[in-house]
Amino acid sequence: MRSLKAPAMSSSVASNWPRIAVLGAGAVGCYFGGLLARAGAPVTLIGRAQHVEAIRRNGLFLDSLHFQGHIPVGAATDSADAANALVVLFCVKTPDTEEAARALAPHLASEAVVVSLQNGVDNVERIRASAQIDAVSAAVYVAAEMTAPGSVKHTGRGDLVLGVPRGRDTADQVWRRRLDELAALFTGAAIPCRVSENIEGELWTKLIMNCAYNAMSALSRARYSRIAGNRWTRAVMRQAIEEVIAVATAAGVRMPDMDLVEAGWKLADTMPGAISSTAQDIARGKPTEIDALNGYVARRGAELGIPTPVNQTLHALVKLLEEPASDTSR
Repeated sequence: MRSLKAPAMSSSVASNWPRIAVLGAGAVGCYFGGLLARAGAPVTLIGRAQHVEAIRRNGLFLDSLHFQGHIPVGAATDSADAANALVVLFCVKTPDTEEAARALAPHLASEAVVVSLQNGVDNVERIRASAQIDAVSAAVYVAAEMTAPGSVKHTGRGDLVLGVPRGRDTADQVWRRRLDELAALFTGAAIPCRVSENIEGELWTKLIMNCAYNAMSALSRARYSRIAGNRWTRAVMRQAIEEVIAVATAAGVRMPDMDLVEAGWKLADTMPGAISSTAQDIARGKPTEIDALNGYVARRGAELGIPTPVNQTLHALVKLLEEPASDTSR
């Protein structure tokens, strides 16, 4: 199998990098794809026409905490443009997972590795079920938003945790080598990345953060520092987090040995200016991923007999926001 590792830091030859496609070039995809392209990797961002047109004209504009500038990068609107990629970053919104996976499958190279950089805990299972693609799981921590066509603003963190898909042997040497090479690839582009032996626990930890912040950011229009700094919302965060922990425990998930409520509050210290993807979707009149966040916890809790009133409420209120304001028929 061809190596996925990045070239040595002294090398600037793009051909030494594997070809990379980003399927779903929104804020997350553009941020990570942009950093890989800036490091010299041949990257194609696959996204909406308005972004693709802007990127083709001027490159991707990345307003980062560390630099600001235009990055030359390929851009396309069709999944077929992932055909020659050895690494595919799967960044579509969770409701689009199955459709995007089926569209990608006919064009996927036999040795390509797909990495799910999505919110939620069951995306790799859904990708496999719908398109027979074994994707790598990733827990993603980044605060980024699209501020204009072809422009992404980065306001916090930007690190990844990788792990073997559920159902795979964690000792499988092929998968372990792939994960180590992927981690080296990201690290070579100044993207902090580590490999976890308990990716399920990592994904549920990320779900905790999403359930604590996403809905409240959308409902209050507040950024993370305000949400975590207010005693009233901190109390709601605690209840939401404790419900997720109870559901995860009942589901047999091995959670990290740490104070997850405290970790939830402290996330705002590293991403103070973040506004949730749910809030961004609501502001643009787009469907959110709330069904895969608080909604998922509420559904899984009902299946396991675990009460989740706070997550149910947050889910319901965001679903109400999703409805057009002019709809008075209900």
